[in-house]
Amino acid sequence: MYIIFILIAISVLVAAGFLAAFLWAVRSGQYDDDYTPAVRMLFENEVSGGPKTKKPGQK
Repeated sequence: MYIIFILIAISVLVAAGFLAAFLWAVRSGQYDDDYTPAVRMLFENEVSGGPKTKKPGQK
C-alpha cells in the first residue's frame, strides 16, 4: 500500500514538471507563429470552388 503513495507522489511531481516546462515554453515564445502571418496574405484570395465563369457584361 505504501508503494501506491510513492507512485502517486512521483507522478504528481512529473506532471508538475511537464506543466512548468509547458508554461516556460509559452512564456518564452516557443509557440509564437512568425511564419504564417507573413504568407497569409498570399493565400487569402484563393477560390475554393471551381473555375469562375464570367457573367454577361463583365470584363
